[in-house]
Amino acid sequence: MRHHDEIDTPRGPARVDIDAPGRPEAPPSRSGGGPAGALLVLGHGAGGAVDAPDLLAVRDAAVDAGVTVVRVTQPYRVAGRRAPAPAGHLDEAWLAVLAELRARHPGLPLVVGGRSSGARVACRTAAAAGAVGIVALAFPLHPPGRPERSRADELRTGLPTLVVNGDRDPFGVPAAGGPVRVVLRPGETHDLRRDPAGTAAVVRDWLHAQGWTTR
Repeated sequence: MRHHDEIDTPRGPARVDIDAPGRPEAPPSRSGGGPAGALLVLGHGAGGAVDAPDLLAVRDAAVDAGVTVVRVTQPYRVAGRRAPAPAGHLDEAWLAVLAELRARHPGLPLVVGGRSSGARVACRTAAAAGAVGIVALAFPLHPPGRPERSRADELRTGLPTLVVNGDRDPFGVPAAGGPVRVVLRPGETHDLRRDPAGTAAVVRDWLHAQGWTTR
């Protein structure tokens, strides 16, 4: 079951696209359809949108596995701007959205994530949001050609974390370690467009292994 909404944040309204596991025999509710195993909230890349192929594929695979998926469009994109807001503004808006979503979906484990910039936001705020895990698609380890400007510290949250990056990503590939699992997708670059279904299968299997799916 699918619906859209806007959530007010200190940085303006954010848009949420909510997809819940279907339960055809029951009428739709504000929070979605049938029982879910977890709430997976995903953010977009810096200049991108929530209809990126990898985000859509992960949505479909996760919903089929019994997970409620919410894709969040940051306020600067809702306002029509492509240039990203400062990191602090992104984090503030994201946390406001998560607080509202948790109120709407009480009792569900919260898994946060996104692609590229959205993955960074999810990592930086995971502890404050009370998340139980992180899905980081195309995590941008460093700016292209600038490996000395590593963002590896953002992944050190102590939470179970799945990183899915292409082996040809010019933004680099993080190292696995501790609770951080890294899966390399052969032939993929930063956009993860060659095989979105394969990327989604990796995410679905990891969610299942963590006990956050219902089917």
